[in-house]
Amino acid sequence: MNKLTKLTLTQAREGLAQGEFTSVELTEAYLKAMEEARPLNAYVLETPDIALEMARESDKRIASGDTGPLEGIPLGIKDMFATEGVRTTACSKILENFVPQYESTVTSHLWRDGAVMLGKLNNDEFAMGSSNETSAFGPVVSPWHRDGDDTPIVPGGSSGGSAAAVAAFLCAGATGTDTGGSIRQPAAFTGTVGIKPTYGRCSRWGIVAFASSLDQAGPFARTVNDAAVLLRSMAGYDPKDSTCVNRPVPDYEEAVGASIRGKKIGIPREYRMDGMADEIDTLWREGAKWLEEAGAEIVDISLPHTQYALPAYYIVAPAEASSNLARYDGVRYGARVPGKDVVEMYENTRAAGFGPEVRRRIMIGTYVLSAGYYDAYYLRAQKVRSLIKRDFDQAFALGVDAVLTPATPSPAFGIGEKLKADPVEMYLNDVFTVTVNMAGLPGISVPAGLSADGLPLGLQLIGRPFEEETLFSLAEVIEEAAGRFPVEDLWWKA
Repeated sequence: MNKLTKLTLTQAREGLAQGEFTSVELTEAYLKAMEEARPLNAYVLETPDIALEMARESDKRIASGDTGPLEGIPLGIKDMFATEGVRTTACSKILENFVPQYESTVTSHLWRDGAVMLGKLNNDEFAMGSSNETSAFGPVVSPWHRDGDDTPIVPGGSSGGSAAAVAAFLCAGATGTDTGGSIRQPAAFTGTVGIKPTYGRCSRWGIVAFASSLDQAGPFARTVNDAAVLLRSMAGYDPKDSTCVNRPVPDYEEAVGASIRGKKIGIPREYRMDGMADEIDTLWREGAKWLEEAGAEIVDISLPHTQYALPAYYIVAPAEASSNLARYDGVRYGARVPGKDVVEMYENTRAAGFGPEVRRRIMIGTYVLSAGYYDAYYLRAQKVRSLIKRDFDQAFALGVDAVLTPATPSPAFGIGEKLKADPVEMYLNDVFTVTVNMAGLPGISVPAGLSADGLPLGLQLIGRPFEEETLFSLAEVIEEAAGRFPVEDLWWKA
């Protein structure tokens, strides 16, 4: 591995500013690493020519002293973000040849601040999945292994390509989207930092829609400080997105390292669920101890409607997906499979273009929205959603600054181990994360330890709306206490 790719984003930014290396040299190092790591299947499209041209332009700006906050930093982009002139597929056959003529707001912010695009990263099809096994391009393989076991491991999903690429030193940072845990769960599985900001903090314009009231963009990084740097660039008001909030973007990096003395951290008793691995519970207690030793106050809280979050989520999200994915009909853009009439053409196109998990969720969503079932399912799920948000509001009203929970109920599992099981077993991976999306809150996953078989484990911090700074300061305490967990065995280069 080139030593340049081992640098954190913050270190790379400092090295570029000091003239220790150029953006072209840094970009070339990552492009070589990407080529060697193709067995991981993290990237679905590499863009070396674009990357090197962007790097050359960055070097010119660095030489002139006109630099942005991410000047010359090579990033990977989840294939849910529209990139002008560069294929964007949402990792679905139905969009396999789609090349947008516009740029998503989030990526345009990154390019505005000087970042370099290395390529498009793999994800579950239309971001529907918890393991990155539903992608039309095949599964992503985690750079991690269980001790003494060569079974390929999932990186989590849906943003598995982003998590794997950051963990495997294939980019300095990456974008992700989080609808029910799709940033935080893969971050926990790969020993990386991932934050889902408050709903409305980042624009959704130009991101392929899954569930519009739940989707939110956020970054993956190797450290808490790197994540803070990325989120500052990604966030910001966008008049093209009616759900994007018009409020200033703080300098999140300033919050990293800030004192947490006097902060009140809630431990929700409902998150101690039957069947949770002992090592997860032990890590959770350890995380609370680290925060307490740094001056925080640990308090027990109740979030009584937590038990209803997962079933309510898997009504709301498929319902919105059913509506959003109706646009893929073979008429306006994307794949088209002919038929004897327009109805058969619709049927053929959608049957061939959508994978099994996407078809399942469309069917569920269409069912719960149908006449006679709307009130029984969708409307009731929305009422439960309001109760979940009220639980958090009441906890925050009592002075709680953030909530500490596990990020996942278990370490990462092997590729194929859960595909043949009941789909609900796969959905249970999101049990600790979906409440955050249902309530529109910010949440961050930070590496906190290793499982008994050597796989990363993460802790989740949930914050008040638009108080991501608090999460960064708390997460940095856990990061400092636990240490970092970089991948050591570069087996894919053998």
